Amino acid sequence: MYSWDFQFLWNYRYLFIEGIGVTIGFTAAIVVFGIIVGLIAGLMMLSRFSLLRFIAAAYIELFRCTPLLVQLIWMYYALPILSGIELSGVSAGLIALSLYGGAFYAEIIRGGVISIDIGQSEAGMALGMTPFQIMRRVILPQALKRMAPPMLNQSIIQLKNTSLISIIAVPDLLYQGQIIAHDSYKPLEVYTAIALAYLAILFPLTVLARYGERKLLVRD
Repeated sequence: MYSWDFQFLWNYRYLFIEGIGVTIGFTAAIVVFGIIVGLIAGLMMLSRFSLLRFIAAAYIELFRCTPLLVQLIWMYYALPILSGIELSGVSAGLIALSLYGGAFYAEIIRGGVISIDIGQSEAGMALGMTPFQIMRRVILPQALKRMAPPMLNQSIIQLKNTSLISIIAVPDLLYQGQIIAHDSYKPLEVYTAIALAYLAILFPLTVLARYGERKLLVRD
């Protein structure tokens, strides 16, 4: 029977702390950039111009229908060859995960906007508002309440997706865990600790997302 020993992990606490910091910071960056990209793509999907809708749809389907791991590897190895611009692991990871998340945020935003009754837009036009003013002052504030829970869920998924950046040598929690496992020869304890660390970060966010969904259902 295997004899568990977690005491040695204390000697590697600084690597764990550094990895958690990188994971949280990286998640914050890709969520912000992803929402910005998603907002642009989502509004393009609602445009009356077919070219804009086609470009947005092509981007969304490309990133939703290809594996994130493939996207990361392509950004890190292929994009520098094609563009002539050298990318670090952090830069490639930021680009890939932001674009990947943006494709999902775009669909959430589009769905939130079209869920608002058309009468809201008609009322805005009757008051002499421009389409941009209607979207900014009338539609988006109402849609944001409906978009918040699924966007939080997608952000939780983005946090879990950051574990893939370890393959391109970004020193996140999993990458630091791999270093510790190779140094200590105790992978079971190391990866169990990593799983518990992710659980400690993600569980409160999951509870918050469920609470938001219930509040939304009650209000509707």
